[in-house]
Amino acid sequence: MSDHHHHHHRDDLARAGDRRLIVAIGLIGALLCGEVAVGVIAHSLALLSDAAHMLTDAAAIGLALVAVRLARRPAKGALTFGLRRVEVLAGQANGVTLLVLAVLIVYEAVRRLVSPPHVRPELVLAVALAGAAVNLAATWVLAGADRRSLGVEGSFQHVLTDLFAFIGTAIAAVVILASGFERADPIASLLVAGLMTRSGYTLVATSTRMFLEAAPAGLDPQAIGLALAAQPAIVEVHDLHVWEVTSDFPALSAHVLVEPAGDCHAARRHLTALLAERFGIEHTTLQVDHAPVELLKIEPAKPR
Repeated sequence: MSDHHHHHHRDDLARAGDRRLIVAIGLIGALLCGEVAVGVIAHSLALLSDAAHMLTDAAAIGLALVAVRLARRPAKGALTFGLRRVEVLAGQANGVTLLVLAVLIVYEAVRRLVSPPHVRPELVLAVALAGAAVNLAATWVLAGADRRSLGVEGSFQHVLTDLFAFIGTAIAAVVILASGFERADPIASLLVAGLMTRSGYTLVATSTRMFLEAAPAGLDPQAIGLALAAQPAIVEVHDLHVWEVTSDFPALSAHVLVEPAGDCHAARRHLTALLAERFGIEHTTLQVDHAPVELLKIEPAKPR
């Protein structure tokens, strides 16, 4: 097998990526505990909402790790794609969790805007700054990992939004310190809830698209069909399906009819190469047949 060596190299890269993800989870886990404790002591909803956001982030990174490991397992038995779809399931679960938590935070924020509890801004500021520092560290760790996989790219995005959430909380703490305006805390938590809603919605939408076997974003089945039908010796293309098994794994199947005199095998090789080069689809199943002669006899009757 010629690409045997290539696989090993990818595995090493992947393991380095795993290590980076584990470090990131460790950092985030430690921060999370501290944050919940201080959030309760200091009566800060902004800190608690940061913690909720980070919890789903840590979960996302953890699930990405598990999903990547599982995806590397060879496909066997009934699972012909291996466990690659775990990633999609994980994305959906995480998205739903984010949305539910965001709703809870909005509810609590509204309650606190009505009757603000006494917040201890100095504690909040300290933790928010520590959080921002840890997030910068985690971002730095992840930036070195392989950003191609949805998991790593996803966790990178997560950690970045976390950073914004912390900055918002720190600003709220400074405002309270400066002016005693305690409603700044629930206002900051509303901002975090907004971030959570955004990422939750995106996760649910992308994973649902994959479950509905929609064509991958950026691939237009119509354009692909026309490109295939335009090739020499091809009479028609039908029953064309393009879908995504998991991120970075597009698949295509189609039924192709070739001129009676044409070479079916050559046509299939040509189309497979075209799909790989032009559309980046490596996993294709093409059923190629000769077009029945009657189909061609009707052709000239079509008004040009």
